[in-house]
Amino acid sequence: MDPTINDLTDEVQALINPDYMSDDELQGIVGKEIDDAEDFIDNIVSPVRAKATEYYRGEPYGDEEEGRSQVVSMDVRDTVQAIMPSLMRVFTSGDKVVEFVPRGPEDVAMAKQATEYVNYVFQKDNPGFLTLHSAFKDALVRKVGVIKFYWDTSYRVEVSDMTGLDDAALASLTADPDVSVDVQASYQAPQPPIDPQQAAMMAQMGLEPPPPPMMHDVRATRRIPDGRVKVEALPPEEFLIDRRATSLEDAEFVAHRRVMTVSDLVAMGYDYDEVVDLASSTDEMDTNVERYTRNPALTSRNTDRSDPAARKVTYTECYIKVDRDGDGIAELRRVCVAGVGNTLLDDQPTDMIPFAAFCPDPEPHDFFGMSIADIVMDIQRIKSVLMRNTLDSLAMSIHPRVAVTEGQVNIEDVMNTETGAIIRQRSPGQVQPLTMPFVGKEAFPVLTYMDDVRQNRTGISKAAAGLDADALQSSTAGAVAATVNAAQQHIEMIARIFAETGMKTLFRGILRLIVQNQDAMRMVRLTNEFVPIDPRGWDASMDCIATVALGKGSDTERMMMLKQLGEMQKEALATLGPINPLTDLSKLYNTLAEMTSLAGFKDTSRFWNDPANFQPPPPQPKEPDVNEQLVQAQILQIEADVQTKREEMQRKREESIRDEELKRDEMEIDVYMKAAELEAKYGAQLSAEQIRKSATIAREVMRAQADMVKGIVNGEENQRRNPAQGTGGQAPS
Repeated sequence: MDPTINDLTDEVQALINPDYMSDDELQGIVGKEIDDAEDFIDNIVSPVRAKATEYYRGEPYGDEEEGRSQVVSMDVRDTVQAIMPSLMRVFTSGDKVVEFVPRGPEDVAMAKQATEYVNYVFQKDNPGFLTLHSAFKDALVRKVGVIKFYWDTSYRVEVSDMTGLDDAALASLTADPDVSVDVQASYQAPQPPIDPQQAAMMAQMGLEPPPPPMMHDVRATRRIPDGRVKVEALPPEEFLIDRRATSLEDAEFVAHRRVMTVSDLVAMGYDYDEVVDLASSTDEMDTNVERYTRNPALTSRNTDRSDPAARKVTYTECYIKVDRDGDGIAELRRVCVAGVGNTLLDDQPTDMIPFAAFCPDPEPHDFFGMSIADIVMDIQRIKSVLMRNTLDSLAMSIHPRVAVTEGQVNIEDVMNTETGAIIRQRSPGQVQPLTMPFVGKEAFPVLTYMDDVRQNRTGISKAAAGLDADALQSSTAGAVAATVNAAQQHIEMIARIFAETGMKTLFRGILRLIVQNQDAMRMVRLTNEFVPIDPRGWDASMDCIATVALGKGSDTERMMMLKQLGEMQKEALATLGPINPLTDLSKLYNTLAEMTSLAGFKDTSRFWNDPANFQPPPPQPKEPDVNEQLVQAQILQIEADVQTKREEMQRKREESIRDEELKRDEMEIDVYMKAAELEAKYGAQLSAEQIRKSATIAREVMRAQADMVKGIVNGEENQRRNPAQGTGGQAPS
């Protein structure tokens, strides 16, 4: 195979194209972009996200005092946990997260199959629910959640133990390039019993019995190619983007950095000697505060392993727009570097950035927007201070401080807080309690006010969630609906943003990966049927829409509306018939399927059959009445009689022909016999030609007689079949 332009050395590239960028130049550009992106993420973005993580976990603020209340309000976590169920229900309650849009009528079937298969890949080949859960939570707490999608070319390994293989079977197994064979034992098979006569014959001929074959016990490891689309949620600190980017589409540099082992890189196809020199004894992501905030256990270091394959290497997969071929246009390239010096390992052109980003509150002209934690953290801080002071006031009123006369009281008794404990004093009145009134109740209105502020910012409240029974009981149905809808509008806005940004990018990328990399047909189960999927002829540039129910009321309201639509459709079908200008059975099926899906049943085919796939059964034969049965019986009897007569006439005709042939033969024999007799008796010379002519004339006479008989028979048959024609002529005499 001829080498591609990326396989040529820098010297050859420079001879072909003087403007071509060398590997060293590319490595330098990528290294600068990585350094700038790491400075942006590690020093500006990560500290803010680390603080949001601490608030989400309710960790102490660091200004706590010994002996005072250290309670922390959990407003960030409560708000995020209130939003997450609704978001997950919106995106995962149905079988189809997104739906691909056909470009023309001829693409409808292809778009439908692509929709079903891509959703299958996301939800069955990958943990789609958990991936979305991780990305959504990262977005709500840490500004942006990132999902990476890529084609995994790994192998599926099957290990089998086989015993009793002969040499031929072992050679056949070893010849398979995808199978590695480890021979566990080799031995000779037991000598099979030999027939005594055969043994005696071989002994007379001086032959020895053949030795038994060699047998082998082996362990076979088969590597089966199992290419699949992989989808995973990235830790936020592993995602790098240049500080000037406003979106993934216009970003000049995007990267995924991670710490991997030498073994992992070798499994990806890199040379061991090349990557082992890039390994380091230190973790280059040690300086990222977000990483250790999320997982504090990383601060405890384990002893470095002596195994070189387990040493750590910082591996960065970069997507950068750079003009390497010197044509004046920057192309998107996938550049992989590793190690402290960002050593170039791989460089290939690519046509997409395999990341999807989710942000709940995007800011115009900026990649990182605001998270739910960003707008609730200050409220959590204020409420924590108010709750601490309230609890301190309550503690002071319940357990007031005491004043004692020095030297007149046993200090140990005073320090003992046991209920009913004795305090020893030399004279009465040496211990005086310093009573403090409870003033914490003054903070209750402020706490309520802060809850209102949080509700106004996020739309999440106990009343909206249906938890505040007093608020719901004392309100009208309209007020309750307005309160619930206010919360739903905030959540629906977040869901719509997620659908129009991250979800579309994610599923378009999955479709492109499938079309580009799946080179064989695959049998999968879609809608309760096994369907062969061959995406090589699909259109990878199809647009998609998110099939999420947003801005359409609550589930109860939508169910009631669908029920009304179904009643109207059934009334139209009953009034106008199954074929009418208003609706048909397929539209009624859509209504019923939507109601079933809204009720929580993903597989609607368990309840309803699609009319488009309906095939009517063959028509059943009509049962005839008694008169028809009698007529049918008479017809059958007449046909049987006709058939009998026809067979009888055929038999007679065959007998007539045989008699004719027999008479002709007898006549010829008789002629020859008479000729021979006359010649013997009178010595007359008879002409054989005359005898032959006489026989021929006799034969023609007999044939004419047979034809006459045949004509009579046929005339009688026609008269029987067509009695209405009458006897127009007379039979020949």
